[in-house]
Amino acid sequence: MTAEYQIIDKESIPTLSFPNTEVLEEIGAIKQRKQDLDRASTLGNIEHVKMKIYFEDDSSYKMVETTIWGVTDNRVILKQGVVIPVNRIHKLI
Repeated sequence: MTAEYQIIDKESIPTLSFPNTEVLEEIGAIKQRKQDLDRASTLGNIEHVKMKIYFEDDSSYKMVETTIWGVTDNRVILKQGVVIPVNRIHKLI
């Protein structure tokens, strides 16, 4: 991945606009993202581990380092009810 990611604070995520389109093209990458999200949610709830979430809004690539508290089919839930659409996430580290 050659994109330049802008580091942002979790608190600024609610001001972002997210299209409904999927950012990943390969089915295998989408399945891997789901596995990574489930693992990150477990680590966040049990050990309060912060993850780097690389995602894309309607204007650019962004990265936030935060704890993931929950994952649904469509959203990643962060602290204070902040959410990122799953289909806009490129990867987690």
